[in-house]
Amino acid sequence: MTTRATTKLALLSIVLALAGPGVALADPPAACWPVATLAGRPGEVAKHRPGPADQVAVPQATLVSVAAASPGSGVVRRVVPAGGRKLVALTFDLCEGSGEVAGYDGAIVDRLRALKVPATFFMGGRWAQSHEERAMQLLADPLFEIGDHTYDHADLAHADASRIDIEIARTEAVIGGLAERIEKACPAAGSLPKTRLFRFPYGACGTEGPAAVRAAGLVPIQWDVVSGDPSGVAAAPMARGVLGEVKPGSIIVMHANGRGRHTAEALATIIPQLRARGYEFVTVSDLMASGRPETALACFIEHPGDTAKYDHPKAAPAKMNGAGAAPAPSSE
Repeated sequence: MTTRATTKLALLSIVLALAGPGVALADPPAACWPVATLAGRPGEVAKHRPGPADQVAVPQATLVSVAAASPGSGVVRRVVPAGGRKLVALTFDLCEGSGEVAGYDGAIVDRLRALKVPATFFMGGRWAQSHEERAMQLLADPLFEIGDHTYDHADLAHADASRIDIEIARTEAVIGGLAERIEKACPAAGSLPKTRLFRFPYGACGTEGPAAVRAAGLVPIQWDVVSGDPSGVAAAPMARGVLGEVKPGSIIVMHANGRGRHTAEALATIIPQLRARGYEFVTVSDLMASGRPETALACFIEHPGDTAKYDHPKAAPAKMNGAGAAPAPSSE
């Protein structure tokens, strides 16, 4: 936990106790934070190198025994909704590698809230530690659901089951700890749901990966529509690409950690146009409950084998003493 985040958490309870009428709304997360603090702030979207106030300790966690996720195998790429329902899931990765502090794209979250669009955020453990207040706001918001995106966006293409267990355990320790703190500081948030979804960094996994994730009680989720937002593509072509690929049951991958450089602007086109076509936005869990998941045994971005450019077979897991992780590629 950072010193800055500890101070913010302490202030949260004081603010909630002292806030006057009209400062907070009736439903979480606005019941747990003054409304003005929920909006995105200038400068949050940019990544930066960590300073002394940004240092975090890697959780010393082990995987808690849980029932394996079932039924199914492999990774979920999309869902075929029953009755031909036109459902679509927006997903946003919140990842952060070692040696950086990634951003928070408040413009994306603000737009989703303003338009009442459910979405799923795949949150990395290190990102959640660096952005505790924002992570808790997302956790407390019933419009959103949170998935596990590993601790520090490690490349798991060559990882065995034990390594994957470590990544899941560390991330679940961070997210679960934040959820407990919300429940204690703000009873209005209620009992927050446990994380039940997982996304492999870089869309890459090895032969043991999907089964290991399911054995840990999570469902591995990929996508069938790639926004391409980390590449810096402008909003208009991004929106055209997404709108041209979406079908009922699609899962769209985007980023909200500052690497979706024009994502908020593209959403201003994507959301109303999909609604005009009769689409309904849902979380990934609700999408999966609506019909039959389509799965693949191998992980890939758009085509089998296209994650090879991210392969780093010698990448090591973060040390348990909090000294950090081996250098990794950027968190995209």
